[in-house]
Amino acid sequence: MMSCCFCKQTQPMVSFPSGLNISSRWRKDKVVFVMGATGTGKSRLAIDLATRFVAEVVNSDKMQVYKGLDIVTNKVREEECQGVPHHLLGVVDPNVDFTAADFCRQALQAVDAITRKDRLPIIAGGSNSYIKALVKDHAEFRSKYECCFLWIDVEMPVLYEFVSDRVEKMVEEGLIEEAREFFDPAGDYTRGIKRAIGVPEMDQYFRILEASDERMRQGVLQTGIDNIKANTCKLASCQLQNILRLQSQLEGWNIVHRLDATEAFQKRGGSGAEAYEAWERLVAAPSTMIVHDFICQGTTTTFLAPPTSPNSVLTASPF
Repeated sequence: MMSCCFCKQTQPMVSFPSGLNISSRWRKDKVVFVMGATGTGKSRLAIDLATRFVAEVVNSDKMQVYKGLDIVTNKVREEECQGVPHHLLGVVDPNVDFTAADFCRQALQAVDAITRKDRLPIIAGGSNSYIKALVKDHAEFRSKYECCFLWIDVEMPVLYEFVSDRVEKMVEEGLIEEAREFFDPAGDYTRGIKRAIGVPEMDQYFRILEASDERMRQGVLQTGIDNIKANTCKLASCQLQNILRLQSQLEGWNIVHRLDATEAFQKRGGSGAEAYEAWERLVAAPSTMIVHDFICQGTTTTFLAPPTSPNSVLTASPF
């Protein structure tokens, strides 16, 4: 049975004697990565974990780093963050190219700042090129941090259905109007946030908005929406392949822990309680135990707060 090692958000993670340097207790500071294809609930899990441990989240999604297009890029809403600080989320000029090197530099700064506060950094996002650059190619990060990798996996047919439904919901919430702000008459969608799925696909629709033929406008609009769905599914498939490739390249790191969330997604059409229960049982609770064991590895330090009730952390749907 797992010991009481959870922390409330307002408490220090570990009680250390005065003057004791954390590095003297741990060979390296700890970092948790939450990976997965688009739509699998990475932000939800990162927040779930951050409410159970004293933690802060660092975004590693290459479109969500930019300012703007909150609906198109599916940024986590402020009310969904439950007070958990987020870094590299909506902070970059939308017209510049934010490279893997830029991410490594700023992510390392964020992680360093989080660990100096005796908090756990949780890096969450679907851009595996960013993760690879940080954990494989960045010598300073490798020398300072020990990593635990959580991979949320969902069977592709189930995920395809979910992301297609999510696109419809995003359209209802204002995706078209939001994307129109970044329409480029020159048709150049190769830089910055304009690359985000949901912008290039709407180009032809924005070009014929003044056309008098309503049927033609609606047909072009539907084609654009269908293309967003298709390209999002293609992205999910590519991200899965990249995760499998990255998994084979992580020599020297802790094992990648796969969490199958398929059942939770299958139950999203039923009662909310069923979906929440499946998410807790299959994803949130196992992840909590994995992170607990990872943090406590190599130290006898225990946490001070009693376990958080599962019901208290499931205040926002992962779906």
